[in-house]
Amino acid sequence: MKNLISILDVSVPSLERLMADAARLKTERAEGCGLPLLAGRCLAMIFEKPSTRTRVSFEVGMFELGGHALFLDQESLQLRRGETIADTARVLSRYVSAVMIRARRHETITEFAAHADMPVINGLSDREHPCQILADIFTIRERFGRTDGLVAAWVGDGNNVCNSLVLSSGLTGMEVRVASPARYAPDPAVLDRARAAGGRVTLAATPEDAVTGADVVFTDAWVSMGDEGEEAERRKAFAGYRLDDPLVDLAKSGAIVMHCLPAHRGDEITDSVLDGSRSAVWDEAENRLHVQKAVLAQLICPYDERSFQQMLLG
Repeated sequence: MKNLISILDVSVPSLERLMADAARLKTERAEGCGLPLLAGRCLAMIFEKPSTRTRVSFEVGMFELGGHALFLDQESLQLRRGETIADTARVLSRYVSAVMIRARRHETITEFAAHADMPVINGLSDREHPCQILADIFTIRERFGRTDGLVAAWVGDGNNVCNSLVLSSGLTGMEVRVASPARYAPDPAVLDRARAAGGRVTLAATPEDAVTGADVVFTDAWVSMGDEGEEAERRKAFAGYRLDDPLVDLAKSGAIVMHCLPAHRGDEITDSVLDGSRSAVWDEAENRLHVQKAVLAQLICPYDERSFQQMLLG
């Protein structure tokens, strides 16, 4: 894996290595015996949109791996004054070991990667959020011991996180059901790509159809950053797409609920579901740190897989 721009950049062998490495890194952190795998390395973090979890988890992750994370917002770069993305990528390639970009447009990340001589990580774009879905896969494996054969239900906006979940279906072996208002359903091109990659994806007629018998139930904000001008219209469209106890009760008895956060309590999810016994949301948020550390180590660390595993095992 050279970059992590789409979840489709992750092969099955790469996923298995990432999951194993993340588990070891999580254990080492708990035991206070982590190794400085990225000592002397620097990650540039470019943010076009604000963040809590993405910034903190990447910054802490680099610190715990012995490296340094450099925060760069729009005021810190010359892009607003006309410097091109290509030139910025070429220059940063001479300074840092990798770049994580949280961008408004997916094309910004792909263009940056096309001109960079270092790994590029998608920290969120309008099209995908692969880091989030990798953390979700890790969380599901922690709870169920597997992903293959499970049913995941998505209720709400067919947004970037939904896209990455849908595209991951062939990778994980999970069946993915999506319930969204017609106007806010996933792009048909995303569904086609997922199915071409071996995914099992269906559009459910109602939230109830999606959730019934599901092992994992996902939701996300009705109004994402950049969609504030559509808030009234979106609230009306999504009024029947709230994760509440009666809806979640339709899932399997051992089902878990996931939300990438921030949550808008009382809108897409109720307090009782978010804070209830079925919620895996807080583990999901923590696991961003461990999975992204595994991504950083594999993309930046100069060791081959065997040496990397030996270092992790001490």
